[in-house]
Amino acid sequence: MSVQSTKAGTEGIVATKDWPLGVKLLLNAGHAIDHMFLLIFAAAVGVIAVDFEYARWEDLMPFGVGAFILFGLGALPAGRLGDLWGRRQMMLVFFFGMGLSTLLAAASQSAWQLAASLTLMGAFASIYHPVGIPMLVQYAARPGLAIGINGLAGNMGVAVAALFTGFLVKWFDWRAAFAVPAILSFVCGVLFLLWCPVETEPPSKRTIKAKVQLPKRMLARALLVLTMAAVSGNLLYNFTTNGNGQLMIERFRGVIEDPAMLGTLLAVVYAVAAFAQVVVGRLLDRLDVKPFFMFMALIQIPLLVLVSMSSGWLLYASLLVTMMFVFGAIPFIDVMIVRYVDDRIRSRVAGMRFTVSLGLSALAVWALGPFVKSAGFDTLFLFMAFIALCTVATVALLPSEKRVAAMSIKEESLA
Repeated sequence: MSVQSTKAGTEGIVATKDWPLGVKLLLNAGHAIDHMFLLIFAAAVGVIAVDFEYARWEDLMPFGVGAFILFGLGALPAGRLGDLWGRRQMMLVFFFGMGLSTLLAAASQSAWQLAASLTLMGAFASIYHPVGIPMLVQYAARPGLAIGINGLAGNMGVAVAALFTGFLVKWFDWRAAFAVPAILSFVCGVLFLLWCPVETEPPSKRTIKAKVQLPKRMLARALLVLTMAAVSGNLLYNFTTNGNGQLMIERFRGVIEDPAMLGTLLAVVYAVAAFAQVVVGRLLDRLDVKPFFMFMALIQIPLLVLVSMSSGWLLYASLLVTMMFVFGAIPFIDVMIVRYVDDRIRSRVAGMRFTVSLGLSALAVWALGPFVKSAGFDTLFLFMAFIALCTVATVALLPSEKRVAAMSIKEESLA
């Protein structure tokens, strides 16, 4: 199948059936790879610290911050290239770049070599969100559901990082935890090259209109709100996904101490929680964003407080429910971009908001080790509850879609 570009009147709307199933599967697999690779270091940091002769894992954790900084900063040029050069080409760079940088991490002989490899990985990882997600929903009839399934795939990558890293470290060593996934990325890159149709023109030359056409001032306000909400949401995501492994080790001491078993339990948390994104994505095709988003953020506050006070199996149960709401809040930002922004600039808008939100939230990775070392996990989760409260206050500023619809009807009646 080839993607055909045809003109509909003077608007130039792209006519196509959809991406082939294999391409959609690989785009979702790319999201899993993106999140999995970024969390291998966090899942194996305790073992790597011993190998590199660090007394505590907290002292090694800041060496991974470069990956998350580039993960954010690289999104802006990646989004621009996705719109102006082509999303297919950028996804090929993503798959092969992730494989190469992860192999370099596996071959690292010092903490600084590993930091450089992880930073390079972050640069390639920055491609996926502003390119892969807009490409996936480019022709989707139900973008909310597509984004929800894509979010499920991404967080299954988080689960796989916790599960397979634990077993690969146990059976082989931490280097295998990087090398084996690298091969997977190369294979996906080859399949994407073979299966994905060549785009006849870049997205910037096409016109696929957004579902909700906001006035310019309201659009600017909505983009500011979604960027601010993305910052707080990504802070929660980075604190939890990078810290939950060590949290489980600390709070399960005397109950379960086998790293592979703890990795399996954490993988179950992520796998179950990831399905919340499918439910949320499906509901977002039917509901207004603002009240639903506020509800999801508000529930996180008491749940994070409960995690801060729990240990053992109570911690596990509360962490499971908490991660359902943390993961469940992820699709909102991408759905808002699809709903409010025309496809021809969607990658650039997504890249801009990722550069801001992921760049700032990378501070969570840098601060995690020192924060826990000085204040403990209980204080960390109370701080995250405050972040969730900030999300609620931010989303309250979002324009109401019902108000926009009423304004449009009024303008049409006056015309």
